[in-house]
Amino acid sequence: MRKNYQLIQSWIGLSEGGYVHHPDDPGGATDRGITQGTFDAWNRMHGQRLRPVRGIPKAEAEAIIAHQYLDKVGADLLPTGLDYCVGDYAVNSGVGHAARELQRVLGVSVDGIVGAQTLAAANGADVEAVIAALCARRMRFLRGLRTWRTFGAGWSVRVIGKNAGAQADDCGVLDRATRLARAAVIIPAPMQSAPAKARPADRSPLAAFLAQLFGVRAVA
Repeated sequence: MRKNYQLIQSWIGLSEGGYVHHPDDPGGATDRGITQGTFDAWNRMHGQRLRPVRGIPKAEAEAIIAHQYLDKVGADLLPTGLDYCVGDYAVNSGVGHAARELQRVLGVSVDGIVGAQTLAAANGADVEAVIAALCARRMRFLRGLRTWRTFGAGWSVRVIGKNAGAQADDCGVLDRATRLARAAVIIPAPMQSAPAKARPADRSPLAAFLAQLFGVRAVA
């Protein structure tokens, strides 16, 4: 859901961190999850001069992630929790691969395009079960990469967290996505009328609940 983008972006940012240029990383120089190649393509698309990705502003990196990854895997239309699970997968391993793995879990046609059929299946599925299955497939894929020995420990924490299973206090995609999905299920129905002096954020049960549950401010 698009209203979850701020929270999703904050978690992706924590996983990606700052500038890295590891010799074993086929993506090359990367900052805030944006590779130099992606940044060059983004600048060309917007008629801007090419710049080093190192030091990319947070707002610009998040704009690229939203447009190039989250939107393209349908995160704005996927159920809460699954939107983060698929979005993080796309940033880490590519839009096409993340979309195809989601489709395999959902049992729909595998074409790498999150369209009407995939979205209908996702919105009618057991979201927690899909999250768990997708994270399991993601780990299987990562373990098969030649760079697993170099990056495997970090990837494991990113996807599964420090402990196996969905934990209430762990930091993996599995943990956070599951908590987010559960929070969406138990959100109370919106009030019929808001207090006269309420701020916009106060009128969103989701924003208030997520702020209390995760200690972050969510977009209403």
